[in-house]
Amino acid sequence: MQPISPFPTTGYFGPEYFCDREEETRSVLSMLKGGESCLLLGIRRLGKTALVHHILGKLPGGWQGIYLDILHTENEKDFLNALASGLLQSIPEKSALGKKVWDFIKSLRPTLSFDPLSGIPQVGLEVKDSPRQVRNIVEFLGQQNTTLVIAIDEFQQIGNYPEQNTDAWLRGLVQSLPNLRFIFAGSQQHILSGMFSDPGRPFFKSASPLKIGKIDQQQYADFIQDKFTEAGKNLSPSIVGQMLEWTMCHTYYVQLLCNRVFLSGEKNIEESLWRREASKILQEQEPFFFHYRSLLTHQQWKLLKAIAKDKEVLEPTSKAFVSHHELGSPATVLRSLEALQVKELIFKEYRQDGKEFYGVYDVLFQRWMDRQL
Repeated sequence: MQPISPFPTTGYFGPEYFCDREEETRSVLSMLKGGESCLLLGIRRLGKTALVHHILGKLPGGWQGIYLDILHTENEKDFLNALASGLLQSIPEKSALGKKVWDFIKSLRPTLSFDPLSGIPQVGLEVKDSPRQVRNIVEFLGQQNTTLVIAIDEFQQIGNYPEQNTDAWLRGLVQSLPNLRFIFAGSQQHILSGMFSDPGRPFFKSASPLKIGKIDQQQYADFIQDKFTEAGKNLSPSIVGQMLEWTMCHTYYVQLLCNRVFLSGEKNIEESLWRREASKILQEQEPFFFHYRSLLTHQQWKLLKAIAKDKEVLEPTSKAFVSHHELGSPATVLRSLEALQVKELIFKEYRQDGKEFYGVYDVLFQRWMDRQL
């Protein structure tokens, strides 16, 4: 299956439509081949999920990758069903391993359905003891004569389950089977970092961390130019640079803008064209931005605008920042910072020099705020 343009905004369509990440791919594969599991960290919409699928597609011959996204799971039962569904979705039924997996899952007497649009199998299991049933599935995988890599996306979600000690029994299961490797991925970095770096937590030091940042701007520019050229479309390096600057070289937003420009039907890409498409995108998003405002207190909204205006804020409680933006007291700013992080409207990151800063998560929101300031 091919995307309608070479700049898909969702899904993974193979290495032809995947830009760079060569160093990250090599690093993760090296960890896995050495018997390590990997913790993949990065802010939202940088392309972690596509990177995971890219890595699974480059596993050594004879290895098998299994992918499951647990973002929408709410408890251990949901996790169990996500694991079973991930097995059936990742391993071809007609393969030797696939036949064993399908027979095993069927032995659990599942409710099996298929998505009417994608045809992807969905599994529902009658749950009596989720940890035991998860253990049965994973131990079954551990008995197979092959190395399996299980990638769990948005792994921090297990911390929200109402059951106690999910991470404890899951960690015990993970470390007991030598033919399994894991990729734990997620965007809530402070939660994941705590899970894997706190000596008192079950997953302490159980995976080697890898932080992903933005794609190198020149690499991205070359990729974009090549894709437009292959389709007989003309755009200058300066236009590509403008688009990357507007999207802050943030993967999802680069893909979105390039996708719109590519599908505009124009052969010659001028500055007026990409700016027109960018404006359309912001207009489409406005209802969501107004909704953001309705969710915030007056002080939280003021802080969000201040961070948007300054782009990177190193010391949000400093006297200079607080007084310049009329934010009240440092204590008020601290409360607002925490609230905005919980709502995932801002993030905390570290620069190359090790200094932490705060920024606005949504680049489109950032650009819309630029127009309001």
